[in-house]
Amino acid sequence: MYFTVDAAPHHKLPLYKTVLCVTCALILIVNGFSLFHNLQSLKGANFLLSQSSRVAERLQYLNVLVLDAESSMRGYFVSGKESYLGPTRTVTLETETEFKELENLLADSPSQLKNLAQLHSVVRRKLALMSESIEVYRHGGLDEIVNIAKVSDDRASMDELRLLVVIMVQEQNETLAARSASFYQQYQKAVLLGMGINAVAIVVLIMFYQLVRRSFRNQAAVEHALQMSNDTLESMVAQRTEQLSVLSRHLISISEEEKVRLSRELHDEMGAHLTSISMDLGAVMHQLQKTDPELASQLKRARATLLEAVEMKRRIIENLRPSLLDNLGLCAAIESYCEEFSRMSALPCQTDIASHIDGIAKARDSSLAIALFRIVQESLTNIRKYARATKVTVTLQCSEELLVLRVIDDGVGIESNTLVKPMSHGLLGMRERALLLGGTLTIRRGRNDKGTCVEVHIPLRAKVDLSEQCEPSSPPRPPAGDRIPSSPPYSTRPRSVPSLNDQ
Repeated sequence: MYFTVDAAPHHKLPLYKTVLCVTCALILIVNGFSLFHNLQSLKGANFLLSQSSRVAERLQYLNVLVLDAESSMRGYFVSGKESYLGPTRTVTLETETEFKELENLLADSPSQLKNLAQLHSVVRRKLALMSESIEVYRHGGLDEIVNIAKVSDDRASMDELRLLVVIMVQEQNETLAARSASFYQQYQKAVLLGMGINAVAIVVLIMFYQLVRRSFRNQAAVEHALQMSNDTLESMVAQRTEQLSVLSRHLISISEEEKVRLSRELHDEMGAHLTSISMDLGAVMHQLQKTDPELASQLKRARATLLEAVEMKRRIIENLRPSLLDNLGLCAAIESYCEEFSRMSALPCQTDIASHIDGIAKARDSSLAIALFRIVQESLTNIRKYARATKVTVTLQCSEELLVLRVIDDGVGIESNTLVKPMSHGLLGMRERALLLGGTLTIRRGRNDKGTCVEVHIPLRAKVDLSEQCEPSSPPRPPAGDRIPSSPPYSTRPRSVPSLNDQ
């Protein structure tokens, strides 16, 4: 149920919820930046570790190159084969390459660069001595090499080389250990910082979840209360609507009873008085015609006025309660009213009423006849006022279980918004009369989607022996005003209800 069509107000999020959301977002952003920074730090520390490891490997490889060159030279001295000199020939180029790589790796360590320079000079001196020994061996033989070995200090040079390599490796191992410790500290710091930020973020998210959960519960409680209120209001509205409908039907019944009582009083008492007055005036007028003609003429005019009052009384009684309805039945009352409608409005009104309708109306209580007559009366009144029609058709047919009344015109039709207007008392009255009989009233477009069709369905709850009462439908009566319709609107067969598709 909707109570308003206005747009709902825009509610802002509470400040503490906004602050909490912004805080959670900032924490996640800071965590992202911190994670990136820590990853960069770990990457740098890892690079330094790999660099220290590569320096140690290069130093060890440089020592191996020199030892391999010296071993190949000695093999050459012993065997005299040139094939042993392969490592000796390439050692110079390889050592220079290694020294250049070491200089690049140790560019950020001045002390190590100083040791590297000393190592470079020692290696160069050692390689130069090895080249000189090979040349001496080629020209003088092994004896010259032995003499050179006696006066040279090869062992001291190799010890110096090994010592420098050990010193540089030791320093590099110390650097490696320091960098490993720094890397571990950076890693531990990154882990602790990330865990701390994640813990804070989790706490904030838990708080936000609790707030959202509480808000959801409050909203659910409000929606439940609103739903209960709507259900209660709907039941109250339905109850009040039913009460008003029952009251309106009761008022209709009371009104009809009051009209019957008033019409009987007017017909019996006032009719008797007016008739008595008319007879007395006639007698006096007859006696005065000879003695006082002028006075007799006045009495004649008074009697004529009295007759007009009698005619007015008759019209009032007919409006309150049609006498034909009680004397000749529903069919005669509707046909008579349709003829009067045609005479007053100059509209042809064709009627098609089953002859056995009077038997059904008499088998039921009097409310059926007067309700159907009032619906026809109100429908024709609306047609005369608003429809601008050229032809009207009234049909009343029935089957064993259903009575169908249709009033059709070919006018301008009725607007859909008119059907729901609160001030459409005539339409509401017709619908309530149909409901009073347990039936339904439908207002829709007429034939060929023109005009209006008022259709009433009344269930026949009381069992009526239709085999005795039902007769073929009476032929359509021609409308007043000497206008004969081209064809009847319906062809109603006994024991069948006219189909809606016929219209």
